[in-house]
Amino acid sequence: MFDSSNIIVGLEIGTSKVCAVVGEVNDKGVLNIVGIGQAKSRGVRKGEIIDPGAAEEDVRTAIAEAEQMSNAEIRSVYLGVTGAHVRGFNNRGTHPIVSADREITEEDVQDVVKNAKAINLPRDHDAVHSMRQHFLVDGQQGINNPVGMLGAKLEVDLHVIHGNLNRLQNPMRVVRGLQLEVDDIVFTGLAASLALLSNEQKELGALVIDMGGGTTEYVVYADGIVKHTAVLAVGGDHVSNDLGYGLKLPLGRAEQFKIQFGNAVVGSDAKGETIEIPTDFGLPARTINLENLRCIMSLRLEETFELIANDLSDKGLLDYLRAGVFLSGGGARIPQIQKLAERVFDLPTYLGKANSVNGIKSALDQPEFSTAIGLVKFGSFHQKRRTGGGLLGGLTGFFKR
Repeated sequence: MFDSSNIIVGLEIGTSKVCAVVGEVNDKGVLNIVGIGQAKSRGVRKGEIIDPGAAEEDVRTAIAEAEQMSNAEIRSVYLGVTGAHVRGFNNRGTHPIVSADREITEEDVQDVVKNAKAINLPRDHDAVHSMRQHFLVDGQQGINNPVGMLGAKLEVDLHVIHGNLNRLQNPMRVVRGLQLEVDDIVFTGLAASLALLSNEQKELGALVIDMGGGTTEYVVYADGIVKHTAVLAVGGDHVSNDLGYGLKLPLGRAEQFKIQFGNAVVGSDAKGETIEIPTDFGLPARTINLENLRCIMSLRLEETFELIANDLSDKGLLDYLRAGVFLSGGGARIPQIQKLAERVFDLPTYLGKANSVNGIKSALDQPEFSTAIGLVKFGSFHQKRRTGGGLLGGLTGFFKR
């Protein structure tokens, strides 16, 4: 049995599934995935808890399965959080250098970061992450560590991710109701990007889109730092709803057809094809048009990508994405989703695979496990920092690596 002090657990309480991933850092500092547990999610809508009792049962099931597979006792987790209330923005802090010799010290760095954090968040919101981007000394940009430099004015750019405090605490209460500790909460979009992107891709510039059942999170990296984060309260469930409404199908049947016959692109192979729907009570079977089904799916997915592309265009970020677009989450499994994304973004698009992690191969290659694996990776960096492998800027270092 694994020593509980050596294991790191990532827990994602998603709209369509609850997923717990167990990792262990070996003597060489390599992260190994040693266990996975999952359960169908019943208490979550649009990434947020709506039925704590059902969510608690599903978390218990996923944790028990992960414990059995890893042969470890789980006592604490790194918990993913998302929802339409989660926001990201950039903020700049300023600090005058008042010492006689004008040499910038570590204390000056701490003061300028403190000033940048003293932002006017909504009264009921709390910061989840405050990540350093770059320092400026007397207007000189792109400085990673200003300690020892000379200057009169020190500035720092932070990327801040914040959310509604009560809504952030709801999933934490579910976890604590199972007598588990929450080591930290992590925005799920950042967790997915941690799992998927290499240092080189972060430097080149990349967009990670995590396509879940109830939400779509996206994160932009450029020059090795997080430039932008956002959440759309749209996911795979909305595609199923559209199919149910457009094809006059019960939601369960619409979900089944989405998985069985769905495609992100309406191709010539769908023309004239029909799907027969068996009916109960001896009623005649009805048919639906396959081209219609794929057209409904394609329109919803294209609209989601266009919302993201328009947001990034408004912020002048599309030209930074030299490494391309990386898709994760269950939505990344839709056939030809890469082709649709390439058409909308006009960029090379890849299905995300976990990098610089060892262990259960089947999990590392599956896009729906990216977030939970990223949560474990976050935890491994966190533990390194606590045990003396300190990083300038704390959490910022994790997302720059």
